[in-house]
Amino acid sequence: MKKKIVESSVLFISILKWLFLASCAGILVGLSTTVFLKALGFSIAAASTYSYYYLLLPVALFLTALIVKYMAPDAEGHGTEKIIEAVHQRSGKIRLMVVPVKLVATVITIAFGGSAGKEGPAAQIGAAVSSAFSDLLRFDSKDRKKLVICGISAGFATVFGTPIAGAIFGVEVLFVGGMLYDVLLPSFVSGIVAFQVSSALGITYFHEPLRFVPLFSSLFFVKVCAAGIFFGLCSLVLIEVLRLFERMGRAVTLWPPLKGLLGGVLLVLLTSLFSTRYLGLGLDTIKDALEGGAVPGSAFILKSIFTAITLGFGGSGGIITPIFFVGATAGNAFGSVLGFDVSVFSAIGMVALLAGAANTPISSSIMAIELFGPAVGPYAAVACVISFLMTGHRSVYPSQVLSFTKSSSLAVQHGKEMKNIGAVEYQPNPKSIGTAVIKSFKKMTGKKGGDA
Repeated sequence: MKKKIVESSVLFISILKWLFLASCAGILVGLSTTVFLKALGFSIAAASTYSYYYLLLPVALFLTALIVKYMAPDAEGHGTEKIIEAVHQRSGKIRLMVVPVKLVATVITIAFGGSAGKEGPAAQIGAAVSSAFSDLLRFDSKDRKKLVICGISAGFATVFGTPIAGAIFGVEVLFVGGMLYDVLLPSFVSGIVAFQVSSALGITYFHEPLRFVPLFSSLFFVKVCAAGIFFGLCSLVLIEVLRLFERMGRAVTLWPPLKGLLGGVLLVLLTSLFSTRYLGLGLDTIKDALEGGAVPGSAFILKSIFTAITLGFGGSGGIITPIFFVGATAGNAFGSVLGFDVSVFSAIGMVALLAGAANTPISSSIMAIELFGPAVGPYAAVACVISFLMTGHRSVYPSQVLSFTKSSSLAVQHGKEMKNIGAVEYQPNPKSIGTAVIKSFKKMTGKKGGDA
């Protein structure tokens, strides 16, 4: 009996400890991300008063690359990747200098038309603030790591406007197929507190409850499953496009600010050929897609290219808003071509792309409910999981640690970061249906031996 009392007492004290610490982290992150979001909103509004604001993109990316290179190299790229890397490799140790540098670099990039998002920077700012707070309290590496994860969750919650999905996303995004349950309570608390702080300070959020969701039928369920496969393929394409331009950026042996200048010139040329639709956050296009408006069928491909150039050539910003853009416009195109409900599939596409590209099916499914209402939840969840599986063992966040294999017929190294897992090999099970189908196909086509 005495041992049980001791156990309960320790757990009670631990709960109180993390309720307090997570609340403090939520307040600090809510305040800092509010400053970032308001600065970004003001800058975008000021720049958009000029019709040809995007002509300054080469200068903007030059300045961004210059600031990041000499003041805080950790602020490079889309933010979340650097946080995941810090959690896995440095127990969440992040320099506080990242906060002002990331804020300024992202505002410059997006305000002048760079195709990027605001979630990654907000999460990186939240993580850096939490890391500094843990250093102030002289935490050990384990507690600092937990508090930094709270900062990540709080950052996502304040930008998404979805405190539950944002909190889970901050935990789920660290591992593919795994979750740190000991951080769930503080992540929820910090996410909810940060969301309330930012809301109280005037930050408004996008919520678009769907006016109509078709009743369940076997045909509609098949459509949703087909959509999940399509969105998984779109996620795969987005990841490969990002990788391609990242390799191209590294292959250009120029001083980083000059590389940013080159990327800005490319974006100006593409904007002249196509449209300003693919610059900046692209929230208007996302809204048009969700409302069933006419969106170019190639929008999701072009947005992927604009984003890859921005991030591959020195721009600073997040990747999730572009993912939302790609998902919503891909869903719009999918529904338009096949004659399905455009609004419903745009909404499903928006979260399913996130599930596939970021390997976060749970938080993406919850986000569908928080953003679009509970009616679409079951269908979005199915599409999210299918998209997650179809994307394979790749991610927009190469520092994610792989915890499981997405198919028993594939041989993949576990416990390593996605960028280090090596080749994925087919490992047939003699008794599986898949192996039997492949053997039958080989007999029909006259092929012998070899790997599938």
